[in-house]
Amino acid sequence: MDIFAKFENKLGPIGDYAEKAPGYFAFPKLEGEIANRMKFRGKEKIVWSLNNYLGLANMPEVRKADADAAAKYGLASPMGARMMSGNSNLHEKLERELAAFVGKEDAMLFNYGYQGMVSTIDALCGRHDVVVYDAESHACIIDGLRMIPSHRYVYKHNNIEDCEKQLQRATEMALKTGGGIMVITEGVFGMAGDQGKIKEIAALKGKYEFRLFVDDAHGFGTMGKTGAGIGEEQDCTDDIDIYFSTFAKSMASIGGFLAADKKILTYLRYNMRSQIFAKSLPMPIVAGNLKRLELLRTRPELREKLWHNVRKLQDGFKERGFSIGYTNTPVTPVFMHGGLYDAVQLTYDLRENYDIFCSVIVYPVIPKGQIILRIIPTAAHTDKDIEETLTAFSAVREKLEKKLYPQEMPQVEAELV
Repeated sequence: MDIFAKFENKLGPIGDYAEKAPGYFAFPKLEGEIANRMKFRGKEKIVWSLNNYLGLANMPEVRKADADAAAKYGLASPMGARMMSGNSNLHEKLERELAAFVGKEDAMLFNYGYQGMVSTIDALCGRHDVVVYDAESHACIIDGLRMIPSHRYVYKHNNIEDCEKQLQRATEMALKTGGGIMVITEGVFGMAGDQGKIKEIAALKGKYEFRLFVDDAHGFGTMGKTGAGIGEEQDCTDDIDIYFSTFAKSMASIGGFLAADKKILTYLRYNMRSQIFAKSLPMPIVAGNLKRLELLRTRPELREKLWHNVRKLQDGFKERGFSIGYTNTPVTPVFMHGGLYDAVQLTYDLRENYDIFCSVIVYPVIPKGQIILRIIPTAAHTDKDIEETLTAFSAVREKLEKKLYPQEMPQVEAELV
C-alpha cells in the first residue's frame, strides 16, 4: 500500500474540517502591527488570541533591540550547534540572567519551547524510570512521553489524592525496575487557566521519592510578585527540581529555557540530542530576549496593567453570568454549550458583526456539546476593548440560547489575495 493512501480520504479529527472554511477558522491571517487591534480580512478586530501578555511585542525598545541585533549579527550567526561552534557570550549571559531570575543555579536555552520539552523528557527518562503526569498536560509533554520507553501513570487533573495514588503505583514499579520517578505538570494550564497544584505536589516529597518537573509556559512573566513564575507565586521555587518555560508568551519572542541545578544541566548539555545536533539560537533572538527579560524585570507596571485587564475582564464575565471555570491566571476560558455548528456560527458572528477575534475550541479537543472561547488578555488591551467584548459576548450568548444560529457552516467569502 502507498503510505500516502491512508490520508487521501481522511485528514484526521481536526483535518476533516479542512475544506469547510480554510483561512477563516483554521490558519487565519492577522495582519498589521501586533497589538490589541489588528486586521482580519481587511477589517479591524479586537484580538484576544495572542499570548503577548505584557505587550512587549511592539514596544519601541524591543523593536530597536531586535533591529540593532539583526543589523549587527545577521540571522546566520552563530553557525553550528552550541557544543561545536554555536556558543557565544550572549547565549551564556541570557542563561545566567534567566537562572538568577527564576531562582535556580543554571539555565540552558532551546530553539523552541515545544521541542525543548520533548527533548528534555527524552534525555532524562529511560526505560527503567517511571513518570507520573497530569491528565491535562500540554501536547509537548504528551509527545515527549510518547517518545520514551519509561513506565507512565496519569493522574486526574489537579487531583492531589489521585496524584498520590499514582505515586504509590510508581513507587512499586520503580522498586521493581530500579529506576527513578519524575512528576511532570504545568504551572498554569493554558486551556482552563487554573494553576497547577505545585506546592501540594511538592509536599508529597515527604512521603515519596521523586523529582518535580514544571512546565510554566503561561506562568513565567505573569505569575508571582516579580513575574518569576509559579514557584514565586506559590512560594515553592526550591521544591521545583526542573523549571521550564518558553519565550513565545510573556516575552513575545521564540525559543525556551530550562532552569535547574548545574549538575542536571551539565548532563543535558552533553546528552540532549536536539541540542547537540541542531543549530544554535540566532544572535538577534538571543539579544532581543535579553532586552525583553530586562523589561520584564524592571517594568512592573506592565504586569500591573495586565492584571488590571485580567480582573476587569474576568469580573465582567462573572457579573454577566458567564462560566469561566476555575481560572486564577490571565488565561480566560468562556464556557458555553452547543454543537460544532453553534461554535462556528457564534465565532463567525463575533468576528463579522462585533469585530471580536478570539479562538474557539470544540470537539475533539474537548468533549462533544461543549464550546470554549479562549480569551488571552494582555497589557496592551484597553478598558474600551473589554467593554465592547463583554457586550458582544452577551449578545451572542442570547442568540445561542434562543437557538438562532443555523445548523450549517457559515458562508465565508473567498479571501482576497
